[in-house]
Amino acid sequence: MAKQGFVLFSYLLSVLLLCISLSCDATNEERKAYIVYMGSLPNGQYFPAAHHVTMLQDVVGASFEENLLIRSYRRSFNGFSAMITDSERKKLAAMEGVVSVFPSRIYQLHTTRSWGFMGFNETTDQKLRDPKKESEVIVGVIDTGIWPESESFSNGNLGPAPAKWKGACKGGSNFTCNNKLIGARYYTTDSARDSVGHGSHTASTAAGNAVKDVRFYGLAQGTATGGVPFSRIAVYKVCDEGGCNSQAILAAFDDAIADGIDVISISMGPASPTDLIEDPISIGAFHAMANGILTVQSAGNSGPASFSVVSTAPWILTVAASTIDRAFIDKVILGNGETLVGKSINSFSLKGEKYPLIYGKDVSSNCSAESAGMCEEGCLDSDLVKGKIVVCDQTGFAVVQKAGGVGAVLKDSIVSENVTSVVSLPASALVPDDYEKVKSYLQTTGPVVEILKSETREDTNAPVVVYFSSRGPNSIAEDILKPDLTAPGVNILAAFSPFASPSGDSSDNRRVNYNLLSGTSMSCPHTSGVAAYVKAVHPDWSPSAIKSALMTTAWQMTPFKNEDAEFAYGSGHISPLQSADPGLVYETDQRDYIQMLCDLGYGSRLGQIAGGNSTCPEKKSFVRDLNYPSMSSRNIKPEEPFTITFHRTVTNVGHANSVYNATISSNPNVNISVAPQVLSFKSLNEKKSFEVTAVGNNLASPVSESLVWSDDFGHKVRSPIVLYS
Repeated sequence: MAKQGFVLFSYLLSVLLLCISLSCDATNEERKAYIVYMGSLPNGQYFPAAHHVTMLQDVVGASFEENLLIRSYRRSFNGFSAMITDSERKKLAAMEGVVSVFPSRIYQLHTTRSWGFMGFNETTDQKLRDPKKESEVIVGVIDTGIWPESESFSNGNLGPAPAKWKGACKGGSNFTCNNKLIGARYYTTDSARDSVGHGSHTASTAAGNAVKDVRFYGLAQGTATGGVPFSRIAVYKVCDEGGCNSQAILAAFDDAIADGIDVISISMGPASPTDLIEDPISIGAFHAMANGILTVQSAGNSGPASFSVVSTAPWILTVAASTIDRAFIDKVILGNGETLVGKSINSFSLKGEKYPLIYGKDVSSNCSAESAGMCEEGCLDSDLVKGKIVVCDQTGFAVVQKAGGVGAVLKDSIVSENVTSVVSLPASALVPDDYEKVKSYLQTTGPVVEILKSETREDTNAPVVVYFSSRGPNSIAEDILKPDLTAPGVNILAAFSPFASPSGDSSDNRRVNYNLLSGTSMSCPHTSGVAAYVKAVHPDWSPSAIKSALMTTAWQMTPFKNEDAEFAYGSGHISPLQSADPGLVYETDQRDYIQMLCDLGYGSRLGQIAGGNSTCPEKKSFVRDLNYPSMSSRNIKPEEPFTITFHRTVTNVGHANSVYNATISSNPNVNISVAPQVLSFKSLNEKKSFEVTAVGNNLASPVSESLVWSDDFGHKVRSPIVLYS
């Protein structure tokens, strides 16, 4: 018996030793996709892919297989994505040269009158544009792909791609590029073709051709154009119907930087704010900045909650969404003759016929009264709904459509802005008071109703930041104001994929070439287009100079219409006409961002992030001293005296001999001063520094003021100042 026990013990020991040598512990752990970020590419002879394989072999051991390596990032920065276990993740994180190891996540999309609303239309185009210079600018769009046959992306009269272009047209089978759409790559499915519509919409908004007489079933007729219709487009498909994979996002940045892009437009983000070195967009944008490329990103659609803005890196231009002066209304005519005005983008006509009206909870046999009243999925009985218009306590038009209803009257809980959506059947959303009138009318005998086709009207209250637009403060870098500015993001007409439903309802069989969408996804490419316009006028300007020009020339907005003030709109509403002539700019280079990263506690990893021998200086500074076009500080304790100083430097890009005088708005709760109050310049590109000091006591709520530098040539360089506790 003892001998048998010894044999068994020896066998188990040998198995254990074998498992150790083969990393058997990995077989008991679930492998997941992780991204291993290693910062800048090393100088000298270096073979990234081979190094990445060796690293994986070291942590995985003898059970290593080539398919564990998903992708190497090796064109513009260093890193890879791989299928690894948690224990292997820890080993990789401890290796020399590794900055961060984080799970691959699914990012979400932040789902033509807008240019005319900003005074940037066909008439002004002729005065301001230089088509030749504009054609040298390449806008890279990281999104759901593109529909290459759209008129918005046709060849036009453009010549060959700019000489700096190093990209390729790898769009898949039956995908053709041209002199407008010069490049395409995909990192999901098997083609760069857009099956969702989102990517075509954003690309055409940023840089699509000017296409006349575009409309959505007769609505919103006009010219659909991009901000830079003569510029080139390169697309990088990282998203499909299921979302956007962070491995693919980082790969797209790796390629776009190396391809020779000038401006990157990315209308997506994580579900919540993410650490700067674990967010692939932040990482990719940092290396884009280091290569002279500005990244423009949507703020997110999680508003109006505070701290919800997901684009937090200071080297990114973060865009909120606001309304334009065109709204869509939809009239509901009750059987008693009363007409109620609601909201929707409804292309259907009932041709003067009224239909029976029924409440959702009265046509359901398998749901609670509350769920049925809201017309939730699976609650409506098709036999009872057919041939009727259904009243729903929320926007459940798609459920009504699926159940076979004629139309829907919906409760609109958002009454502050004219935000509407495309519906798949006759439907209208009513404000609560009018909705209750419909509920009362339901109690009468034989209630009937007609829903008219939508029509447009002027919205004189615009621009207003919309409720869904994500708000600050910045939860990652608290002294950097985010968002940076706002741009049109509501009911934007632009190119779409004829493969997708315009309403997003799977039962909607309509197909269109142009569609109306809302979201910070739509405001982002507006800003990308303006950034590309400034780049065309000033091809030698840095990303920070372009960003500063857009921020300091933005229209000033007021808390009267936007209660979250700068945390909603940043520096204000983008102003394309003024953006190319800002007078002064706040320039920030990689060294400044390195200093800021030191102040945030990333010092030990700077050498890998920035490359070379980057280290933190001995003298510590404050994040608020980053040479940013806005000024913000959270470093204030309630009910205590405070003195906050901001250090800034401006560069003269206006007139050689110019004098700028400072004006600061007054506030009874804080005393803000600037020294010196006058900046005298003798030449272009000359730099001058100044300090802004805020002194106060007992700051109970945020204070927002502004500093304006003005000269005799009409320049007004405005920076918001936000103090909060």
